[in-house]
Amino acid sequence: MVEELSLMRWDLELMTNGRDHHTADLCRGRLVVRRGQPFRLTLQFSGRSYEASVDSLIFTAATGPDPNEEAGTKARFPLSDIVEEGVWAASVVDQQNNELSLQISTPAHAPIGLYRLSLEISTGYQGSSFMLGHFTLLFNPWCPADAVYLDSEDERQEYVLAQHGFIYQGSAKFIGSVPWNFGQFEDEILDACLLLLDASPKFLKNGGRDCSRRSRPVYVCRVVSAMVNCNDDQGVLMGRWDNNYADGISPMFWIGSVDILRRWKNYGLQRVKYGQCWVFAAVACTVLRCLGIPTRVVTNYNSAHDQNSNLLIEYFRNESGEIENDKSEMIWNFHCWVESWMTRPDQEPGYEGWQALDPTPQEKSEGTYCCGPVPVRAIKEGNLKAKYDAPFVFAEVNADVVEWIVQEDGSKRKFVNKSIVVGQNISTKSVGCDEREDITHTYKYPEGSPEEREAFTRADHLNKLADKEETGLAMRIRVAGSMKMGSDFDVFAHITNNTNEYYTCRLRLCAHTASYNGILGPKCGIKEVIDLSLKPCSEQSVPLPILYKKYCDYLTESNLIKVRALLINLAANNYLIAERNIYLENPEIKIRILGEPKQNRRLVAEVSLKNPLTVSLEDCTFTVEGAGLTRKQKTVELPDPVESGEEVKVRVDLLPIHVGRHKLVVNFESNKLKAVKGYRNVIIGPP
Repeated sequence: MVEELSLMRWDLELMTNGRDHHTADLCRGRLVVRRGQPFRLTLQFSGRSYEASVDSLIFTAATGPDPNEEAGTKARFPLSDIVEEGVWAASVVDQQNNELSLQISTPAHAPIGLYRLSLEISTGYQGSSFMLGHFTLLFNPWCPADAVYLDSEDERQEYVLAQHGFIYQGSAKFIGSVPWNFGQFEDEILDACLLLLDASPKFLKNGGRDCSRRSRPVYVCRVVSAMVNCNDDQGVLMGRWDNNYADGISPMFWIGSVDILRRWKNYGLQRVKYGQCWVFAAVACTVLRCLGIPTRVVTNYNSAHDQNSNLLIEYFRNESGEIENDKSEMIWNFHCWVESWMTRPDQEPGYEGWQALDPTPQEKSEGTYCCGPVPVRAIKEGNLKAKYDAPFVFAEVNADVVEWIVQEDGSKRKFVNKSIVVGQNISTKSVGCDEREDITHTYKYPEGSPEEREAFTRADHLNKLADKEETGLAMRIRVAGSMKMGSDFDVFAHITNNTNEYYTCRLRLCAHTASYNGILGPKCGIKEVIDLSLKPCSEQSVPLPILYKKYCDYLTESNLIKVRALLINLAANNYLIAERNIYLENPEIKIRILGEPKQNRRLVAEVSLKNPLTVSLEDCTFTVEGAGLTRKQKTVELPDPVESGEEVKVRVDLLPIHVGRHKLVVNFESNKLKAVKGYRNVIIGPP
């Protein structure tokens, strides 16, 4: 009788598999691999070695609460000499005495998630079973058969593996970059991402079906979009836009996703307070990159929130030009979402590639606060029937603006505002460098082109196709260079009379502090010219001083001031309006690295900032984090106020654990100067 084959030990080859599957940072004490690509496994037997003619080895891989072969959440497969493509399989790579080296193949369409791997060994009538352990299966952008396959290695490095990047804020005419630590391979983040999937209402309702559907990136993206906000579920972030954040953390404070996801995971799935669009988008980017879906954060300037799906944003103003909020939809100064790369077998051909996905809770999609994924190409073509939520995303980049003056007698008069063009300078970080890439052309055809007209016709965007009324008068808001936080400066209403007529007009100039989502704060500058004479074929500029003492107490953390000019042609009862968002530049945070940047060797970062204001800063803190440079976020509180013009310096200890290029991200907070961001690239060498 043949001696029973006895398994003594096994090795999941964490180091080798982590290197081969681009998961080395995740394979610390656990096996994480990508689907559609074999992974290694070594078995060591006692007594005798494996003999294919007498021994049977059958593996079982299972995921979810109700593993089922028909649903694709369970697979039983024998050790075999024949390896089929696209199925679960095990084959011998090498055999040395009692040691058997195997490779386990996974299909490129297998559900992602946490799997249990077990082995049944039988020799004749004798047999035994072993639980070999768990492994996590991710999407695989390196596998041509995977729905998320991306054929550019540079893009895979940027959109899957890069743990840091930039998010674009500011205004359409002054685009600012905010550094962000995505940190998708940091400790606890993969666990948080898997927990996010398991905490979703879809899993709680039917866990077996939900796990089966995790084979499809479109499905996973919709779950993530819903779970990053907490409006319907135990999601991660609570949104707030009223500037009252005392019972939580201001959205402008965050400099990375890691702290947010750890808080949510470690405090019983309690919603994290607070997020706004770029925070929702950045956390979604972290989760999707961690799960293996190529993803990038996108910013759209002058982004429309069309509540009634008529592709129009209607502003109703009183005769002073003030918006009557209760009757108006909104144009956000900027709005962030993410794009994820995948095929779309559920759509018509040509809609593979980048898909827009928006986790900020704005409108419901199929009863849930989520949005997308919708093919970016469908938005460009004006195909509003494409799944999911094409009309809402199309409006964000294409809605037309209609302005009405509500006169004293209640009548409404339509007028021209050429200063607001929806969907400008759509931006994302460039591949492989710290520059901005403008991707507006992927969402919109050139203005006035036949292709644009075709897209608007297909979308039934009739208002965009209509000819706009011309008055012969033009007006825009001009500024003098860049404007620094704490400075006094002038803005100008620049008026052009292109006619041969002489006009007498009334001009109202007004400045408000503003939030990035278009909500106005108190006035910080006002001027009225009762009788403004405009000569034929002439130009004229009227200044409006903006003083720090007027805006300092009301400026939001968005650092925005909205300037509005209303020109009234008294004789013709015509109105002309011009608006501009002014972004005030924060001071620079300087970062010096002291010491030789080598792996596992202590480093010191010296962080400094000069107070540009005319008043002292109190309650000052620096917060520092960086994937691969710090294990957790570090905060340094300053004991004393920072006087006007004074430069303050602090030092923070770093311990880099990974070789390569990393980004140290810094945030500065105080009573008068908030959400000042800085970063420094640090290249860590081998020990």
